Amino acid sequence: MKATEKLDVREIRRRLGLNQSQFWSKIGVTQSGGSRYESGRNIPRPVQALLRLVHVEQVDIEKVKREDVEVAEYLKASNPDLYKTLKKEARAKRKER
Repeated sequence: MKATEKLDVREIRRRLGLNQSQFWSKIGVTQSGGSRYESGRNIPRPVQALLRLVHVEQVDIEKVKREDVEVAEYLKASNPDLYKTLKKEARAKRKER
């Protein structure tokens, strides 16, 4: 899913078989807030990013550490070619599963 695509969060939630409370609590949003987003209210970019990570990419954000993000940012800035190569290899490995 590209960053510019609009998320159909209700459809994602239904495909995962989760109720609103289960779905939204994984990213720190209340059920009532999630319901408003599913009804068409604009979803802030940070919430969209969390949705993609947790429910589309299936990243367990409880396991992500700040230092992991710092290393990735450093690698991307200092050696962008290596970063791109590693990113492609990681995606290919994930698709094999």
